[in-house]
Amino acid sequence: MTPVPSPGPLDVVVHSGPADWWVILAGLGPLAVLTAAVLAFYINWRTLKQRTAADKTALDQKREADANALQQKTEADSRAEWWRRTQWALDRALDPDEGTKALGLATLEVLARSELARTEELELFDIAWKSVSGDENGDDAAPEPGSGQEAAFVDDRHNLGENGTTDEDSSKEVGP
Repeated sequence: MTPVPSPGPLDVVVHSGPADWWVILAGLGPLAVLTAAVLAFYINWRTLKQRTAADKTALDQKREADANALQQKTEADSRAEWWRRTQWALDRALDPDEGTKALGLATLEVLARSELARTEELELFDIAWKSVSGDENGDDAAPEPGSGQEAAFVDDRHNLGENGTTDEDSSKEVGP
C-alpha cells in the first residue's frame, strides 16, 4: 500500500498567555514528592532514635535487675550454707565426746566471726556455749590458769567477737 499524502496543511496554534494553574501544579509534582520523602525520612529517623534510646534504657534496667537478683540469690545461698554449717557445728558441740565437742565449739567460734552471722544467731551461740560449758548462771568469768578448764571463746564479756554485738547487755537467756 502506498502512503497517502495528507489532504492539507495542519495549522498549529500556540497560545502565548499565562499557563493555567493545573499546568503549574503538575510541574511542582516532583518537588512535592521530594518534600514528602524528606519529611518521612526525618520522622522515621526520629522514631528510630527514640526507640533505640528506649531499648537501651530498658536493657540497662534489666541488667541492673538481673545483677540485683543474682546478688540476692548469692547472699541467700551463702546464708543457707552458713546455717547448714552452724547446725553441723551445734550437733558436734552437743556430742558427749570431748574431742567432738571441742571441734563443734571451735567451728561455732569461727562461724560467729562470719559477716553472715546476725545478732539473733550470735545470741543463740552464746546460749549454746553456756549450755555446753555448763555455765547455767550466765557467769562469764574467765577460769583460773591451770584450773583445767578451757577459756570461753564465743563472744563472752572477756573475749568480745569481731562484730562487737554480743555481750551480757545485748543477750538474754530464754527458759526451757
